[in-house]
Amino acid sequence: MPFAELSGRGIRLYHELRGEGPRLLYLGGTGGDLRRPPNALEAMLASHFHVLVLDQRGMGRSGKPDVPCTMADYAEDAAALLDHVGWARVPVLGYSFGGMVAQELALRHAERVERLVLLSTTAGGAGGASYPLHELSDLAPEQRALRMVELGDRRRDARWRAGHPGMQRALADEALAALRLGADEPGHAIGARRQLEARRTHDTWERLPGLRLPVWVFGGKYDGIAAPEAVERLAARIPAARLEFFEGGHLFFLQDPRALERIREALAGN
Repeated sequence: MPFAELSGRGIRLYHELRGEGPRLLYLGGTGGDLRRPPNALEAMLASHFHVLVLDQRGMGRSGKPDVPCTMADYAEDAAALLDHVGWARVPVLGYSFGGMVAQELALRHAERVERLVLLSTTAGGAGGASYPLHELSDLAPEQRALRMVELGDRRRDARWRAGHPGMQRALADEALAALRLGADEPGHAIGARRQLEARRTHDTWERLPGLRLPVWVFGGKYDGIAAPEAVERLAARIPAARLEFFEGGHLFFLQDPRALERIREALAGN
């Protein structure tokens, strides 16, 4: 099993290297677990890049210490993992929660980040935060899954749900399966709670103007989690960042056929 014992960090991280090509660090979203089947984005990455992926602390097969942590802790974990695999400097792709970690990594270790591509994420603070997912923690899994379907795309209002019950059910089942993966494992609830706590306090707003590296910011026009207006503010705050929106929500790269190619191009520096 590919575990990294990061003794200086006091954490054991599960990670994988996938695909062949230029090196890339990919940081995934809230609740990410590498035991899930790869989605279209992850499959595309592995077909064009040599990708380092990981279960963030508290998630999947990584360690689940019951200690407070901040977004800086997740970023330092990523930097230590780069050291572990012997990668000095790489492009970084961050999605949602992973985009928050990626911002922190670039701000704290700019020399490690060749270019930065941010998907469906926000700056926090005065720039606007992503939807407060910690407020859904007390919902029953079925209710939480249904709410995530609605938040994932603002077009999924009551009228849409009435006209697309089968699609709503399929999306909710997919969200429910993700919530249940590993839910009965020791430390899972603690890890999930600690991740949401870090997400809640994420704030890079005041420091973003200091980023001096190529940055692309991509968002979904109908995202109810990383709202388009907050994504716009994130991009405007970073010098020379390039911003583009796509036809979709929080998972726009599964909805807009243009998106995967544009992400690949950005990671290649185009």
